[in-house]
Formats: sequence, C-alpha cells, structure tokens
Amino acid sequence: MTYRVGIDIGGTFTDFALLKDGAVTLHKNLSTPADRSLGVMQGLEVLAGKEGLSLGQFLARCDAIVHGTTVADNTLIEMNGALTGLITTAGFRDEIEYRRGFKEDIWDVRLAPPKQIAPRRRRLTVKERVLHDGTVHQPLDEESVRHACRQLGKQGVESLAVSLLFAHVNSAHEKRVAEIAAEELPGVPLSLSHKVLPRAPEYDRTSTTVVNAFVAPRVKHYLDRLVERLREAGYPGQLMVMQASGGVMSVDYIAGSPIRVLASGPAGGVIGSAHVGKAKGCENLLCVDMGGTSYDMSLVLGGEAPAEAGWNMHHRYLIGVPMVKVETLGAGGGSICHVHAGALHVGPRSAGSEPGPIAYGRGGTEPTITDALVMLGILSTGEGFAGGSFRLSQAGVEEAFARIGAEMGTCAEQAAFDCWRVVNAQMSQGVRRTTAGKGIDPKDLVMLAYGGNGPAFAAIQAEDLGIARVLVPRASPTFSALGTLVADPAIDEERSLIARVDALDHARLRGLWGELGERAERYFTAAGFARESVLASYRVNMRYPGQNFSLTFDVAPEGALGDLSFIDEGLGGRAMAAFNARHMAEYNHVREGELPEITGLRLATRVMTPSPAAAGGAVPPMPAPRPAEVRRANLGQGFGPVPVYRGADLAPGHVVPSPAIIEETFTTIVVYPGWSARIDAAGDYELLRD
Repeated sequence: MTYRVGIDIGGTFTDFALLKDGAVTLHKNLSTPADRSLGVMQGLEVLAGKEGLSLGQFLARCDAIVHGTTVADNTLIEMNGALTGLITTAGFRDEIEYRRGFKEDIWDVRLAPPKQIAPRRRRLTVKERVLHDGTVHQPLDEESVRHACRQLGKQGVESLAVSLLFAHVNSAHEKRVAEIAAEELPGVPLSLSHKVLPRAPEYDRTSTTVVNAFVAPRVKHYLDRLVERLREAGYPGQLMVMQASGGVMSVDYIAGSPIRVLASGPAGGVIGSAHVGKAKGCENLLCVDMGGTSYDMSLVLGGEAPAEAGWNMHHRYLIGVPMVKVETLGAGGGSICHVHAGALHVGPRSAGSEPGPIAYGRGGTEPTITDALVMLGILSTGEGFAGGSFRLSQAGVEEAFARIGAEMGTCAEQAAFDCWRVVNAQMSQGVRRTTAGKGIDPKDLVMLAYGGNGPAFAAIQAEDLGIARVLVPRASPTFSALGTLVADPAIDEERSLIARVDALDHARLRGLWGELGERAERYFTAAGFARESVLASYRVNMRYPGQNFSLTFDVAPEGALGDLSFIDEGLGGRAMAAFNARHMAEYNHVREGELPEITGLRLATRVMTPSPAAAGGAVPPMPAPRPAEVRRANLGQGFGPVPVYRGADLAPGHVVPSPAIIEETFTTIVVYPGWSARIDAAGDYELLRD
C-alpha cells in the first residue's frame, strides 16, 4: 500500500487529503502560527494513526507529499519579510513607486500608496546602461556597485534585489553586480531580475524581483525546516510545493524563485474545481472558498483555469509570474465582527487559530462569523466539530453579541443575524466585481463551494447572485489540499523577444525555446521524472503595436518536450490567425490589416501524475432518512425548528428538502428555504433551487 498526501495550510486550519487506491481520507487540525511545520507534522501523525502505522512507517510508504502554503502571502499581508534593498540603473530609482500610473481606485482620494518593501533610502542606483537590443551603451561602474552595497550593508539589509534596465536581454551587468554583492554583502540572499522574471517592462520585472527578495528568506526557512522534519521522521522522497500557476514542483525549483508559491493554497482549490467540474459536466464554474480567515473567488471557464502571466496585482504589488486568478476578501469564519462609527463591519481582521473565535474556548474575546453561526443555531455545540478534534462552546458568545447589539440598538440574536447578513453581502459583492470585470453574468455559472465555511453560505449567496445550481464536494472542507493532488508537476516560464510576426528569426526561436526546455528538463530530472514523460506547450505572447498588454496562446498542440518541428515558414501566419481569433474573443474586435508583434516566448511543461477520481451522474431520487435531530435555528427567515441530518446517514439518491442543516465531518451544509439538496452518484452534494 502506498499513499499520496496533499496539504494546505490556512490561517486557522491545516488541511490534509490522503489518497490511497483512489479513496480519499480527510483531516483537519488547527494551524500552528509560531511554527507551521509543527501543524503539518501533527496532522501527518494523525493520518498515520488512522492507517494503523507509526509516522515513520507511514512516511516511508508515501509516494508523494504535496504542499500548498500561505507563508509568502502572510509575509506580504503582514509586511514582515526581510529588510530588502534594491540596486537598479541610475535614473530608475523610483520606478517601483510610479507603478505605471496604476491606482486601485482612481476615485478614492484618501487611498494611501502601498507600503514600500524597499523605501527610497534602500533603493540605490549604479552607473550602467544596456540598450533594448542588448548592446552596452555605458559600461558598469563597479565602484558605484561597491559603494551601493556598502551603503545597504550599513542599513542592515537582509535580502537584495537587483533589477537593471534590459537585463533580460543582456544579463552580463546583473551577473557582475551579483558577484560584487556576494563579496561586499556575504550571506545576503540575492534576487536577480533576469532570473526571477526575464521579460519587459521594467516595472513588472522590478516589482516581481523586489517581492521575491522580500519573501524569499521566510519561504526558504519554512520549507527547509519542513523538509528537515520530514526527513528526520522517515520520508525518503522530495517535498513537492504548489505554485501560483496551478502546478507543483520540487523545493529545489521553488528555492530559485520563492515568489511562485504566492496564492498556492487557493490555486490548489481552483485546479481541484476544474477537475471535479469536468467530471460532473459543469465546465463554467464560480469557485468560492470560505475558510477560517478569507474568502477566495475564481472562475473556471471551458473546464480550464489558465495561469496568466502579466498584470497580476497581489496584495498591491505586481507579480509577473504565471498565476491562477484568485480574488481574496478578508471574510472567513474567524473574521471579527465590530462596530465602527455607528456601522457594523465584518473583517478583515481575523481571530485566526490563536486565540480563535470565542466558541473555540481558547481565550478569544471578540465575536466572529463562527460565533454568529453558533448563535444562529447553524453550527452545533456538540462533539462533532472539526472531526471531533474539539467542540464549540456558547460560553461568552451571547455576551459578545449583546455588546454589539447594545451599540446597534438591538438584541444579541439580531446582532448575530446582522453580522451574517453583512458578511454575506460582502462576499456577494466581491463575486459581482470579479465577474463584471470579465463581462460574465453569474447566472450563467454553476457555483462550486468549498472550504470549511463555504457550504454554510453557498445557497444563500447563489440565490442573491441568480445562480440556480451549487455543487458541494464531500471533500469540500479540505478541497484545496485535495486540489494539490490533482495538480501535475509543472514548470511555466518565459523569455522576452520583440519580433515582427512576418519576419521571424527561426534560429532565435529555437534557441530561446531550447533554453527553456533544457532548464525544465534539468529540474524534472532532478525531481525523478524521465524526460520522455514531460509534455510541452509552446506559446507566444503577442500584441498589436502600441498596446500595453499581450495575449498568450499556444502555437502548437501539447506534445513531446523538444519537438520544435512546428517552427517553419508558416508559423508566422498561423500565429497571426490565432492571435486575431484570441483578440476577437477577448476584446470583440481585430485591427484589420495591422501586423501584430511577438513580445515573448513561453514554455509550459508538465508531467501527468495520478489524480483522485472524480465522478458525477444522477441516481434515482429517494427520500432522505429521518433527521438526527431538530434544532432551533435561523436560516434567514427568523428562528424556527430546523431538521439536522448527519452526512454519514445520507447516500447517493437521497433528497433533503429545505429547510435543513447537514453536518459533515468537517463542514456544515445549509439547505436554505427554497432549495433542496441531492446526493449524486459520487456522494457529493448538489443544491438546487426549487
């Protein structure tokens, strides 16, 4: 018997999905913020116990351990990364603050600029200049480099970003700066723009490199510690890490560019959603993930969740590496409810796992959404919460909402209900902003809800958005962890190239794609994958002259790595036709008679690995069994008796009418008035409007 384990660390819970012989076992335990690797090891020990094995025996039988982490995201949110310095070309010291003129809300005159990772005193310049074609206009002044390094050393810089103009075309100056920095600042980790993001424009490259330098030490320290703990416990394989692009890769690869783990946890959920949606015949999905700390929204269209490299604003910094698009709100079960200036607010502050909501009984004093659900009777105070790892308590909950009620002129129960309404409105508005920005009507989508709290709000949100069908996988509470097992090992990188589509240099194309292929092969081989197993998708970035942004598309079907036979005299014409078709689909027009230009080459490589089975299909409906109990609860229409079902008592074909509450091991599904729940052939839930 061998195992594959997917892990996702959230702000409140650490989730586990264990795959063996196609069957999935789920587990959750509280995260350990002081040392998140401890929470991982604790969960692995529990899984080992469920299999009747010691931790060492269990790890020895693991084919793969795949891990999604929020370490990089938390570092950006909390702004507690390394003390970062930046060395750049003279005249471009403030490029990082100009942000290409971008402002998140142009009408908000009070919106402060983002806190600078590298403030001006730690942004120093050197004399050098490389032109757009790679020729050296001004040689590197090495003394200015040494002076800058010494100045940064006096400021105690812990990590250094280097981003010189057009270094992605000619990296010689950046490489020499790195050599000098290693002499002047020994032990300080370096992030070089030509390695982190080898493409234009300079703001994108600089921003990405600075963020990489900021998060790299913490990410590396965490992953090194986890790898060490796993090795000491008996795991013989390589730890695989989820990337923002939706693929996984070895720690060795991530170490070269830790920024690629940003949003890796949410990306796992989106990849898992696409996998499940395809199996159930739902290729256009609105994916919503409500956990203990945040609410993540994403779209799956045509069964795909493509990673986009370009304008990815993440925590107010531009991240140029490929990322699955996920929008995040500070609205989770641990989001704190409070009154400010006479108005009721929920989040973005979270109680996290320490101390957690008041109902956790771990010292929390501020009311949260989890406490509101307890107050409303939606969550049970019995022994089954979080798989029985602990139970919720009502002690102190009513008093906390009574304080809010006193400020709002209402009672404790009404205050809890108002908090429920506010957080639901915030999430629905977030969805509308996400879909409207893409010109999509939510009514045309199927909602797929997951996370520990997602199913408790899914149907009422869907009703508000005009959505008539909601999918809730039985594995929804640890769905992002399960998604890491769906994701393939993958490397997605690009190189900058400016070329007319009607005058392609075939030798140059082969050279750049060949370089990317050799790099991918090197990392896949080191991770234990044979070259013959690597699949490659060759892509180009193109735009019309004068456009600021490029569109990316495949120029050949996915095939063997190194097969460049598609590079022939007809490539330019095929690329132009594909670009115009993509431009029409994206913007609803093309520029007749205008030749687009190539702005970069991209190579996406992957190795197919076993995935958890996903199935769909209807079964003949039959009445649900008798409810386990009837509980006083408020499902949006006032308090009343509500039947409560145990998920273990429900089987494929069962139909649960509204109103109802279904208690699964790690989540609670609410069947709001006007809805019904059906269990499909795979044992997953489908919520349908009556």
